[in-house]
Amino acid sequence: MEIGISTFVETTPDVKTGEVISHAQRIREVVEEIVLADEVGLDVFGVGEHHRKDYAASSPAVVLAAAALQTKRIRLTSAVTVLSSADPVRVFQDFATVDAISNGRAEIMAGRGSFIESFPLFGYDLNDYNELFEEKLELLLKIRESEKVTWRGGHRPAIQNLGVYPRPVQNPLPVWIGSGGNSESVVRAGLLGLPLVLAIIGGRPIQFEPLVRLYKKAAARAGHDVSKLSVASHSHGFIAENTEVAADKFFPSTQQAMNVLGRERGWGPYTRATFDAARSLEGALYVGDPQTVADKIIYLRKNVGITRFMLHVPVGTMPHEDVMRAIELLGKEVAPKVREEVSRWEKESEGKE
Repeated sequence: MEIGISTFVETTPDVKTGEVISHAQRIREVVEEIVLADEVGLDVFGVGEHHRKDYAASSPAVVLAAAALQTKRIRLTSAVTVLSSADPVRVFQDFATVDAISNGRAEIMAGRGSFIESFPLFGYDLNDYNELFEEKLELLLKIRESEKVTWRGGHRPAIQNLGVYPRPVQNPLPVWIGSGGNSESVVRAGLLGLPLVLAIIGGRPIQFEPLVRLYKKAAARAGHDVSKLSVASHSHGFIAENTEVAADKFFPSTQQAMNVLGRERGWGPYTRATFDAARSLEGALYVGDPQTVADKIIYLRKNVGITRFMLHVPVGTMPHEDVMRAIELLGKEVAPKVREEVSRWEKESEGKE
């Protein structure tokens, strides 16, 4: 059971002061967060790609590279790379470079992205949204498979027997498929035999269990060893020594961020009642003291079947010291509880078979 952190490197106004820190400062803070996550024994850290004023990381690979030489063990991944509007050659080269710097700890999490700013920025038509992802994923996997590539598609110039360098330390370089819960994307990941990341950020997480079964069924149908496939969750949350303190600290920035998105997407207002309901055992917010959060992760593992849990923190802008403390608690207190219980439960399950 792997446990880690994901972040979108947000630079939204501070809820209390209205201050907006610079992109440069927030990026430096994230590097410190990655270093701490490594020190406290977390397994993975993911940095999301966005192309908006309120998010500082348009190039996750560069941020991860900055942390690679300062860390020893933690895996470094995008969360996600917006592959539809990217060049798969450059994506592969960037992460192969991170893989070299980190000596084999890089990963690519490929997705369509939930924002559309990158499409006009890089000259792509949103009408080609689905086709772009399918085509570029095909090319990325071809590059991963072979040093020399011959490929032709409809949205990028063809490649005729050309080499793509550097080659990564890992063979193959891990490529995950990120999904918000779309059955088509889940089936695609299964058919390709690629690990799956589910953005479980609302509703009841247990509702994702049928998607995990669908994913594994597709993988088995395609001849892949289902026992070797990983399923991750990306879920919002925050940890403090006391559950109510955690909730009171996490709610203001979460409400602000969710209401900004809500106005853009036509959602209703995000209230404290909505927030508190999602903190229940079956809800999608992992907010509380270490035992509360550990219990929820264990529940998700047993009922949905995830093998990697990524706590997304912060949502919106929070004090850096609070985020650092949450990371410390996740690594030192939550992760050991989860690993111990999951290991015990799995041994008991094997004994009953």
